[in-house]
Amino acid sequence: MEMMIEPKLDAPIPGMSLTHELGARPWQQPAQYTTIDEVIDYYVTRMASEDFEQSLLAIMEMDIPLTIVANSMQLAGVMEGKHSVDTGLLATPVLIEMMMLIGDKNDVKYNSGLENETKNQPSKAVIAKALEDLKEEMKEEEVTTDKDIEDIPMEEPVVEEEEEPKGLMARRG
Repeated sequence: MEMMIEPKLDAPIPGMSLTHELGARPWQQPAQYTTIDEVIDYYVTRMASEDFEQSLLAIMEMDIPLTIVANSMQLAGVMEGKHSVDTGLLATPVLIEMMMLIGDKNDVKYNSGLENETKNQPSKAVIAKALEDLKEEMKEEEVTTDKDIEDIPMEEPVVEEEEEPKGLMARRG
């Protein structure tokens, strides 16, 4: 006696957990704060707390750029539906200045992320490798002269014949 197992047709569709109805997410709703002044007031009141100040000072001591912290804060505000992307980006410089003020007030050295650092310059190892490669190229150029080039025998170019297409759908010539 053979038992037949019926297939489950009421299982979720693959990828179903990755979608939500339109408007179900906070960032798909109208923003809570619509002007730049409202957004700045929202962040300044949050930054005035003692907990935020202590957390920020710890971040400053880790030498994390303040631009990254400010961008993360405003992105979180967008995802929570507090404000739109454009008002958050316009408020970002004020957030950075406020964080710099907190750092200065507490005599903590910080990395604002606004300085043009010399990190864009290549390291000494890269420069040394490039110099070695250049010296090798110069040696190779010295060895090859016009006389050396004339002594190289010239070969006739090889012309490859194309194979005739084969198969059921191939065109016949």
